[in-house]
Amino acid sequence: MPDRLDVRFPAGEQQCAAWLYLPERSSPPPVVILGHGLGAVRQMRLDAYAERFLAAGYACLVFDYRHLGDSDGEPRQLVDINEQLADWASAIAYARSRPELDPNRVVLWGSSFGGGHVLVAAARDQGVAAVVSQCLFTDGPASALAMSPAALVKVAVRTVRDLIGSLLRRPPVMVAVAGRPGSTALLTAPDALPGYLGLVPDGVQFRNEVAARLALHSLRYRPGRSVSRIACPVLFCVCEHDSVAPSKATLRHARRSPRVEVRLYPLGHFDIYSGDGFERAVADQIAFLARHVPA
Repeated sequence: MPDRLDVRFPAGEQQCAAWLYLPERSSPPPVVILGHGLGAVRQMRLDAYAERFLAAGYACLVFDYRHLGDSDGEPRQLVDINEQLADWASAIAYARSRPELDPNRVVLWGSSFGGGHVLVAAARDQGVAAVVSQCLFTDGPASALAMSPAALVKVAVRTVRDLIGSLLRRPPVMVAVAGRPGSTALLTAPDALPGYLGLVPDGVQFRNEVAARLALHSLRYRPGRSVSRIACPVLFCVCEHDSVAPSKATLRHARRSPRVEVRLYPLGHFDIYSGDGFERAVADQIAFLARHVPA
């Protein structure tokens, strides 16, 4: 059997596309479910994390949210917070249904926007064994304040147009996820555009845009508040110089629960995905899992 299988699992009336990594072992292993950040797809370095977890003895389920990547869902490039949280619940149910996997040892791993989702998902599902969340989005207002006033105004105009269009059943009005400083985009810090697009491998078709209505919904999204309701161990891998998910807000939410372990890195938001930042973070994540959900 190959290490990685292409699979699909039901999510609402559609299906999510995923990779299933299976280690060679006689007993069912724990499984790490991995989901990405804002508008991102699994090819954007999630395979690098999964390969490290696989080498440490963990199975991995790496999925695309509906409306993105290889998953179903129309219109394309729609990021709906409630729907993505439902995708997490569907991924957990699917992992528990696989006979090759241990249904009692399911770990959630999220990055950036997905790093916020896993906090809500674990608070809702008390059977989750552990959570790993890196460069995590925990507080919509804090992330909005990290944007420049000019960018906020430009994005707000797109958001209103998209919301009105959605009521009239028109195609979504798009906004870039990452852009240059001063452009109309959700992320306009100097490191945003090169950092975000730098995660896309050569040859992968990728759209750097999402339906603009997300800006309003994300402003009200504060997944960090879910931390106090999580029953399992949680690891926060926090980038101290994060231009997207400010570390100050994240650390404030971390203090809500004694079950949260924090690792700090002198990195920007996108530095944790490759190079020394990746090596340090993934080593800390494997060590955390070895203590709490040993393979």
